[in-house]
Amino acid sequence: MTIRVALRDTPYDVHVGSGVRHQLAADLGGLVPRARVAAVVTTEALARQSWNTLALTIPTQQVVIDDGETAKTFDTIAQLCDAFASMGLSRHDVVIAIGGGATTDVVGFAAAVYLRGIAVIHVATSIAGQVDAAIGGKTAINIGAGKNLVGAFHQPKAVYCDLETLATLSEREMTAGMGEVAKCWLLERRPTTALASTDLQTFVELAVALKARIVASDEFELTGERALLNYGHTLGHAIELLALERDSDALRHGEAVAIGLRFAARLARHLELVGDDEVAYTDDVVDFFGLPRTVPFAMDIDALLAVMARDKKAHHSLTLVLPTKNGFTTVSDISEAAVRATYASFVKGE
Repeated sequence: MTIRVALRDTPYDVHVGSGVRHQLAADLGGLVPRARVAAVVTTEALARQSWNTLALTIPTQQVVIDDGETAKTFDTIAQLCDAFASMGLSRHDVVIAIGGGATTDVVGFAAAVYLRGIAVIHVATSIAGQVDAAIGGKTAINIGAGKNLVGAFHQPKAVYCDLETLATLSEREMTAGMGEVAKCWLLERRPTTALASTDLQTFVELAVALKARIVASDEFELTGERALLNYGHTLGHAIELLALERDSDALRHGEAVAIGLRFAARLARHLELVGDDEVAYTDDVVDFFGLPRTVPFAMDIDALLAVMARDKKAHHSLTLVLPTKNGFTTVSDISEAAVRATYASFVKGE
């Protein structure tokens, strides 16, 4: 299936299906007609995969970066830009990212700043990358103060979500990626009864279609609609950052989002925006995908609040996307007392 991200100035297609990465060789001339060199950026683990070949019609050079969130640093941006320069990449050439969400984030940012912008194409190889990070043009790296606080909007020329590449993911990586799918399922208010009859490709397609539709209507997050895609992310990013400081393997992004979804439903209930049924619905969806119920270890609420306040979604006050009886909305000026009370009961399993 091909899903159009119908932006006014830079529309592009997201291709979903088994083997779609092979389309790129035929598509490349139309996507970047003046390109003479392609820099292909991937991780060491993915570089060893037998499927990691694109057979392009122009010369390519491979650049290998660290895997996961550890790659999302200024050092990696410098590494990539130095590599692009040594290849002699011009503004007519192209960078191709092959990897998960962290890889497309950092490669997209490098492409945004090298020569003030060079074309980028994403071959997303993880669930989180396919349904979220590779689509929409948000690129970023992490700094000590928080996740994704430094970045740029830089839309790709195309995205290829090849389901064949998912076969090499561990069970944990597959499950963690479904945190973003759970978010989309909840945002669309899809029934829990339909979960068991939905296959993987359909899960990916529905999440891609939702993101494509929202991004097309609010590319730069100006009207507020795109902010809805942040559901579960404000607390999720905070606990992810604190977990990564302790252990790089403690928590995956999708796992953190799932915890954030559960917390957001409970915060909305505490604020009397929804009732118990919303909490139960959220828990049922998240449980279906086998995602975690709460934080992996004790986390200090003061530390979490400090990170949440610095989150790029905070808008100078404690702000979260929350469900209401009339749909989802961005709620600002949430009191610390409400967050503290909700978190205290949340970690107790209530």
